[in-house]
Order: sequence, then structure tokens, then C-alpha cells
Amino acid sequence: MESNNTPHTTAVPKNTYTQSVTGIVIRDHKVLLARHTYGVGKNRLIVPGGYLEPGETPQEALRREYLEETSIVVEPKEVIGIRFNQKDWYVAFSAEYISGTASSDHDENSEVIWLDVDEALTRDDVPDLTKKLIQCALKSEQGFVNIPYEGTKKYGEYSFYGIQ
Repeated sequence: MESNNTPHTTAVPKNTYTQSVTGIVIRDHKVLLARHTYGVGKNRLIVPGGYLEPGETPQEALRREYLEETSIVVEPKEVIGIRFNQKDWYVAFSAEYISGTASSDHDENSEVIWLDVDEALTRDDVPDLTKKLIQCALKSEQGFVNIPYEGTKKYGEYSFYGIQ
């Protein structure tokens, strides 16, 4: 049998849709959710988020996505979850509400609501991953926190999240 020294690789998608973020915002025991208008999340209440644009950090993408989709200004806090496969990765932050009034973008979502956390965890129109992310956010003090460090600036600003 001939040896093939070529490492096994999985085809990388040609688009840039491989890096995405979300954030869980809980305020007064209510979580901010949006009713999605397309794809597998269509008509379901999910957490806002989306893909990174070229040159954007995950934190910047989260701030932009929330503002675009919900009119809410947020600040990313701890990393509370990471979902990945051979195609893409998805980082979930807990996020602090800063300002704004929740409203739909009438594009990616048809409504944006503050829903009681306990109700969100029992509703059939809230997907399992969203429920898991809410549960992680409720334990956010145990999440990975941003730990500043001195590093090269060759590829832009680095972020390191870990247990402190």
C-alpha cells in the first residue's frame, strides 16, 4: 500500500461565513430574543447574533449585530459557550445591556422581545441551543473572562479569554 503524506483536510467553504457570535442579554430576569425570519430558525425565538465582517473582532461583531437586529447597545462580557464543527465556529458571550429600546429590524427578525427567563426555558418556539445558552448565561460568573496580555499586533488586536 502506498503512503499518502498529504494530511486529511475538509473542504473550507468559499464564503466568509465561518466565524459567528451571539450574546445573551439578561435584564430584570428577562432575556432578549428575536423571532427569526429565515433558515432553520424561522419563526423561532433565538438570540441575536451573526457573522463577523472582514477585520472585525468577535466583540465588535456582537455589538454591531445587536444594534442592527434589535436597536440595543450591548457590551460583551464573559465567553459562556463555543459551538464548532468542521465548517465553522460560534462564540457565545454573556452581554450587558447598555441602552436602547428593543425593536425588530423587520428583515432578519419579525419581533424582538424581553421574555421571562423561566418562560423562555420552557417554550417550544425557543430552540434547544438558545435554552442552553440562556442556562450558561445564568452561570456567567463561571465563564471565561477577558484577560489582558501583551502580544504582537501583527494580526490586529488579540483577545485571550480564560478562567481567572
